[in-house]
Amino acid sequence: MFVPLLVLGSSCVCALSVAAADTAVVEEIVAKCNGDIITRGDLDRSRRELIETLRQNGVVGDELEKQLADREKNLLRDRIDQLILAQKAKDLNINVDGEVSKQLSAIQSDSKIPDPEKFQEYIKVQSGMSFEDFKQEMKTRFLTQRVIREEVSEHMSVKHEDLEKYYNEHKAEFVREEQITLQEILISTEGKDAAGVAAAEKKAKDLVARARKGERFAEMARDNSDSVSAKGMGELPPYKKGVLSKNLEDLVWNQPKGYITDPIQSSNGFLILRVEDHQKAGQAELSEVENRINEILLAPRLDAAVRDYLTKLRKDAFLEIKADYIDTGAAGGKDTAWVDPAQLKPETVKKEEVVSTTRHKRLLWSIPVPGTQTTAVSSSAQ
Repeated sequence: MFVPLLVLGSSCVCALSVAAADTAVVEEIVAKCNGDIITRGDLDRSRRELIETLRQNGVVGDELEKQLADREKNLLRDRIDQLILAQKAKDLNINVDGEVSKQLSAIQSDSKIPDPEKFQEYIKVQSGMSFEDFKQEMKTRFLTQRVIREEVSEHMSVKHEDLEKYYNEHKAEFVREEQITLQEILISTEGKDAAGVAAAEKKAKDLVARARKGERFAEMARDNSDSVSAKGMGELPPYKKGVLSKNLEDLVWNQPKGYITDPIQSSNGFLILRVEDHQKAGQAELSEVENRINEILLAPRLDAAVRDYLTKLRKDAFLEIKADYIDTGAAGGKDTAWVDPAQLKPETVKKEEVVSTTRHKRLLWSIPVPGTQTTAVSSSAQ
């Protein structure tokens, strides 16, 4: 008989045969951090992503091998960084579901795949991981960015005169293109018969009427939309001229902020759009780009400040790393040696030591009562 067995606390997930002691390693755990784990598979995936990023940036041949060798030594460090920042985000009650939904909506829009199941399969093929894993990776990135912003960058400052000086010297960088920001509600008709389509259309018309009477569109999107953008309150990324399909662009481009379309029938449902903002082309004011300039000027100081913050988090963390792996961001003086529970041995005590300890404890039960000649005796010692 062959029985799968999850060996908790060991360095791998194993499958053991009752008839034999052979062990098949399914996945190796290389580090433990506050209850979470990092596997060799995680590091292999990070390495593949690094190679793909380098290739997309035009790095090939010997230069690719050189940059890969220089950067892959930090793969474990970066994974630990992500874990402890995501854990810190949980402690701070940070929620990024809206940002994740908005980003997924942008990817889905760019892919032109409205069907949810087909879109998830597209993500799997493009990323090499399941849709849920891809979504979790994206969520982790957003969480780490939020923690760094709230815990590090927001505590750093740039003088207003420095912001103004940079703006005046780089005005050409802040000439904006025209773009529109939309919110959406999608009432799906996927898999529905004629009666279901008619019901979906009626629901869409009712939602339009409610929105035009002043009901909050964002909350209506959250509660009624069948799009992945629902968790992000229906918000879509900004669109420049020519990016939207022509029929949608014609419907919304010249409309004022707050405009709500009639239901727009598509292959997968009825779409309702609201104009959230319309940014005109031209020179941006300093007040509109102040945060961006602040980030630019802080960047040279930010890396060192983030590294100091991550070192502090490491010192406070439970962290164990297998001997063959190196954390290049290790906190000095912290012991991160791997402890394999299978190698722990129970302490042994001689019989004479037990008897001696028992007698010592029984003597301690006789306690003088302060201010009297009375002695309190435990019933267990009588």
